[in-house]
Amino acid sequence: MLAVIWHSRTGAARALAQAVHEGAGTASRLIAAADACPQDLLDAQGYVFVCPENLAAMSGLMKEMFDRCYYPALGRIEGRPYATVIAAGSDGQGAQRQIDRIVTGWRLKRVAEPLIVNLGAQTPAQIMAAKTVPESALLQCRDLGAALAEGLSLGIF
Repeated sequence: MLAVIWHSRTGAARALAQAVHEGAGTASRLIAAADACPQDLLDAQGYVFVCPENLAAMSGLMKEMFDRCYYPALGRIEGRPYATVIAAGSDGQGAQRQIDRIVTGWRLKRVAEPLIVNLGAQTPAQIMAAKTVPESALLQCRDLGAALAEGLSLGIF
């Protein structure tokens, strides 16, 4: 099973996570970061972490999920595949680096290039507004979910 763990404040990361889940179909489970527990990580064969970048970092609730689950999963999920999707206003690299650093401790294996969806929100009003994600980005997420689910089912990862 592929765990799609997400957090969203304005809807963009939620839409991206939902698209990953749709692509993976019944081979995935969509889990809000606030609800994710160590057992969810232990039960999954692979992971897609989806969140916004806030102030050049991953969102606080996604970081809290890692804080809560890190030590209970440490030493128990090595080698499992992962991918990331970041909803960004302009960059996304800070959140991406943060997640990569954390999962390095878990010894996870990146199996897809980072997907950073830049939505161009620059003003306070744009940043706080509900987001509409371009269909092209949603398609990329569906493809990512399908590829990871297939790779897991075939034992490629």
